[in-house]
Amino acid sequence: MSPLLLSAAFALALAASTLVKFWLSSRQIRHVAAHRGQVPPAFAGSVTLAAHQKAADYTIARSRFGLLALAFNAAVLLGWTLLGGLNALNGWVLAASGALPEGWQPMGYQLGLVAVFVLIGSLLDLPWELWSTFRIEQAFGFNRTTLKLFFVDMAKGLGVGVLLGLPILALILWLMGAMGPRWWLWAWGAWMGFNLLVMVIYPTVIAPLFNKFEPLTDLALKERVEQLMARCGFAAKGLFVMDGSRRSAHGNAYFSGFGPAKRVVFFDTLLSKLNGGEVEAVLAHELGHFKHRHITKRIVLMFAMSLAGFALLGWLMQQPAFYLGLGAQPNLGAPNDALALILFLLAGPVFGFFVTPLASHFSRRDEFQADAYARAQASGADLSSALLKLHEDNAGTLTPDPVYARFYYSHPPAAERLAALAA
Repeated sequence: MSPLLLSAAFALALAASTLVKFWLSSRQIRHVAAHRGQVPPAFAGSVTLAAHQKAADYTIARSRFGLLALAFNAAVLLGWTLLGGLNALNGWVLAASGALPEGWQPMGYQLGLVAVFVLIGSLLDLPWELWSTFRIEQAFGFNRTTLKLFFVDMAKGLGVGVLLGLPILALILWLMGAMGPRWWLWAWGAWMGFNLLVMVIYPTVIAPLFNKFEPLTDLALKERVEQLMARCGFAAKGLFVMDGSRRSAHGNAYFSGFGPAKRVVFFDTLLSKLNGGEVEAVLAHELGHFKHRHITKRIVLMFAMSLAGFALLGWLMQQPAFYLGLGAQPNLGAPNDALALILFLLAGPVFGFFVTPLASHFSRRDEFQADAYARAQASGADLSSALLKLHEDNAGTLTPDPVYARFYYSHPPAAERLAALAA
């Protein structure tokens, strides 16, 4: 592998992906703006012009903000890689780690490099997150997060990241250095075990750190939901209501947990907007994903892609051109495992971007299947009504650009979903 060739390929992929993203977002902005003045005929009797225009304005505002963030992130990525930012950071951390006791130096240096890299990245992202939450979401009436709560959440997230992230990172780095050429197989096993553990403990250990979960007290709705789950052959450990309104006006419902620890969670904002039949239909849609094994298939796919990623990293980190081609000088007297891991995580999404339309296609297919299941187990009319309410309350545009939607949308556009439900 030639360093120059890798540098050229990375630069070309970064430029191409950035230009495609700009082109798609520009199409979305123009298309939504062009159709802002009139409610689509299919929704003329159910969506007001004011709601349609609010959704258009919200979509345009977020898309324009996304263009600025896209340019910034591309510049940051270029700075980390080809312009030598990560190489400079690596040299500084390596020199600073010399002050550590001798037995702590190799692992201390590697954990320090990852920790400082993540910290700098978080600080660079912070202004964008603040603007998105307290400007855009606030302007359209969705934000209910206070500045204090925002930073409390950030501190809790940092704490969870340290308690869970550092041990698994240290284990993987140790495996990279201790298990020989097949380290990636051991690391993959550890990473998969960690993910399964998080799935199990998330509902009862992690999620309650950020939100309150109360048992569903609406007896009529509870009976309705339990009857639906019995018809579908689905067992859950409990039905809970989450205080989503504490942070946002957006509504949602989801399953959390793994195996017998699964929970059904409703946002309080969702329950305040939908009637019993509509809630049942939304839940039936989620059950459709389990019926068609979409969740299991995605977990298996995640496992397979992770295995391929670890195997690829195992090969790349043995190639000096991998480091030099991405703007970093490999260490001569210290391990390169953490450096290789960061470079791989920086470069991987650039090349992986081009499979986005394929992933979006299969996700939309799954959504159609879940909708069909919900129509069979509950009411298609209730699901259609719920989708319309959620689109209006979440200010989802009814007129997305077709090319943008085909490329990015994990859910079919509202018009296509409602037409399929009515077919």
